[in-house]
Amino acid sequence: MSFARLSVTRGTVLTVAMRWTDRLIGLVSTIILARLLAPDDIGVIAMATLVIALADVLLDLGVNIALIRNRDATQAHFDTAWTLRLIQTTLSTLILFLAAPMAADYFQDARVELVLRILAFTLLLSGLENIGIIDFHKAMQFGAEFRFLFLRRIAGFLITMVAAWTLRSYWALVIGTLATRGIGVGLSYWMHPMRPRLSLAKLREILGVSQWLLLRGIGEFLLSNLHRILVGRWAPTSTLGAYTLANEIATMPSAELLAPMNRALFPALAEAGTNSPELKRLFLLAQGLQTLLAIPAAVGLALVAGEVVAVLLGDQWHEAVPLLQLLALMGVVQALTATSGYLLLVLGRLAEATGLIWIQVMLFAILALALCPGGSAIEIAALRLTAAVVAVGLTIWLLLRVLPVLRLAEFIAVIYRPVLGALLMALSIVAVDALSEQPPVILLAFKILVGFLVYLAVILFAWRLSRCPAGAESWLLDKVRTAQMKRRKDDRKFA
Repeated sequence: MSFARLSVTRGTVLTVAMRWTDRLIGLVSTIILARLLAPDDIGVIAMATLVIALADVLLDLGVNIALIRNRDATQAHFDTAWTLRLIQTTLSTLILFLAAPMAADYFQDARVELVLRILAFTLLLSGLENIGIIDFHKAMQFGAEFRFLFLRRIAGFLITMVAAWTLRSYWALVIGTLATRGIGVGLSYWMHPMRPRLSLAKLREILGVSQWLLLRGIGEFLLSNLHRILVGRWAPTSTLGAYTLANEIATMPSAELLAPMNRALFPALAEAGTNSPELKRLFLLAQGLQTLLAIPAAVGLALVAGEVVAVLLGDQWHEAVPLLQLLALMGVVQALTATSGYLLLVLGRLAEATGLIWIQVMLFAILALALCPGGSAIEIAALRLTAAVVAVGLTIWLLLRVLPVLRLAEFIAVIYRPVLGALLMALSIVAVDALSEQPPVILLAFKILVGFLVYLAVILFAWRLSRCPAGAESWLLDKVRTAQMKRRKDDRKFA
């Protein structure tokens, strides 16, 4: 087994497991905050963070990816990247401080001004973080990377919860965000020995990679947040709060399944370089795993949205139910396209990857601004899903062009079983919904159980009917068998 193969498989399992642990903290935090704060409070913070993220991405030079892609990065490269990031975050902080009144006018909420001016300093703190922690990802040290993220998250969680319980207002989130960033700075220097210095010695090399990454980053931001920006302008603050929370829950399957897989996959793809057969093998394995896990999670979440909101968030968040149903389906699109974006980066096709993102942004903008100006939050969510579905076909077409050894039939072969399983799972959950009048918590548990069993049965049956081809199913079954054998060995050892 090659090093790349070993790293991507182990890295995927490790990062998924650890990311779920990290996200569990986030889920608990969301549930508690939903009970302690009102939708209006969440909406104010959402408005401010949208503006902060926009300022950050407009000046982001993509130094992290530039370092990861450079196999021979030296201390001078890290120093230059850290200096550029510090310059960017300083400028962003200043711009946000001055532009806060305009942001408050746009969202038609005066509270945004002061909140934004305070939260602007989180960008400056992020620029002060030790650039050396990127080496954890670059060297596939996923355990060390997780420890950093986990310690920062748990500390921020505790501070935010105490502040929310005490203040019962959006200021708790302001305090928690600042504390999390500050703790992250301290942890980064404690956990990694690198001590970056001010330098622009490798400016040309870093910027040579970053120019397309900057444009791509802006496109990704707009793709993920333009719908929220429009909701914030056209809807009340409380509606944006409900929309933000629905979007956060809806992205959990993709964020906690796809993101850690791709974080483990990217260094392995980069190592494979121009080895097309190995690139294809890694891509198909990752694509198979992502569709196998993320598609049923997204479809299932959409079908149990009512119960999820009732059980986890409470009656005051009922407005989030139809929004969650629509936004959760975005996970299906992301499961079909996320890996392709990483493959394009590895192949150096930044222009194509960037163009694909901007096509989606422009399509959504045209639909929203030209056909549905001043639309409701539900209409905006539906238009976003429509634009994303169109982009699936464009992504597959581009993928087949940049990786000629890949055939459309091979791509379909790794996704059709999860798609079929999700469809039959959806039918079973709809049937349960029609026949049951149980309390939400019982109905939620029953729907999850029925959906899981139906999906598992369909996947295994379809896989065996296809003569058990090598791929995501065989990879997962092999991991289960290995774990069982290890457990039996341990049992005999301690018997």
